[in-house]
Amino acid sequence: MNPEVTQKLNLIRNALSETEAQGIRLKRTDWFAWATAGASHTVLLTAETGVAEVLVTQENAWILTNEIEAQRFKDEEIPANFQFYIYPWADDSQRENFIKEVTNGGKVLSDRPIPHVEKRLPASLQQHKRVMLPSELERYRQVGRKASEAMTEVLKAANSNWTEYQLAGAGAEALWARGLHPALTLVAGERRLPLYRHATPTGEKIGRQAMLVFCARGYGLFANLTRFVVFGGLKDEDANLHRHVREIEAEALNSCKAGTSLNAVYDVLANAYQKHGFPNAIREHHQGGTTGYLAREIIANPTTIDTLEANMAMAWNPSLPGAKIEDTFVILEDGKLENLTFDPNWPSIEVEGRLRAVPLEIG
Repeated sequence: MNPEVTQKLNLIRNALSETEAQGIRLKRTDWFAWATAGASHTVLLTAETGVAEVLVTQENAWILTNEIEAQRFKDEEIPANFQFYIYPWADDSQRENFIKEVTNGGKVLSDRPIPHVEKRLPASLQQHKRVMLPSELERYRQVGRKASEAMTEVLKAANSNWTEYQLAGAGAEALWARGLHPALTLVAGERRLPLYRHATPTGEKIGRQAMLVFCARGYGLFANLTRFVVFGGLKDEDANLHRHVREIEAEALNSCKAGTSLNAVYDVLANAYQKHGFPNAIREHHQGGTTGYLAREIIANPTTIDTLEANMAMAWNPSLPGAKIEDTFVILEDGKLENLTFDPNWPSIEVEGRLRAVPLEIG
């Protein structure tokens, strides 16, 4: 039995008692990974759901999956805390009938509720998913280290004749080689870098400089980071843009303490942009927020009153045209921030007592 899963099943059953429900179904990739201590039900990477789900009642916990998938889950993914209900791949109705039977036709909660049939999960359980247990943090450290090492490996090997597709492909390959899902690989080369914040890659050559962005998923947890490579020296105007985003980010990170609301951090960022002479930049891209089992659990905006807690992860990504900074941090119990995606082999500079990545200059 996995002790982390035991603890989470207790949290789920507390939610059942709180809501007077008879069952909870967890269908989405993020919730499945959370409930199973990092197992994956993903086959199609772009899907929100996978090929199995979790069902919990006060008495039992099951993995519901079809006969195609069951043996692999038993052999490779699922801890012994769960029983299996296996149904024919061509007959989902057997799964639905089983759920009605074991819940006595009572109230069922779900992360993706069937309209007019199921209810949403309570906010209390959603908050538990966003606060990491010690075992989750240990897995998160592994994911962050592997993702940052993949980034360093790829950008040190890159050259200016690569296309954006090639750079994105090399990034995805490096992540897969480390057992991570390349959930997102953004690339902008020299021409497109100042034009687009969310630059999906193209067949254009990257030229004198490029930005590479990862949202890398392992054990269901997302490591989010952005890095830049420059072939030849960094121009003064570009160096200044990167300095601005580092200093803007530092103000946001300094404000990230348990009890601070996300809209308060957003306001800090808005004021920092204003102070640095970029009053409109806050509106030109989202600034990040909390992370974990989603690339962003909650994106901060002026109305997000959700508060930060110890053992909660965050990824902020302040940006200006041609410059951006992003890493995945966690607030520790002592209030300090740990950078989960720091790679000592990547060039960095100290900003407000933290080592922050700077563009890698080649040649």
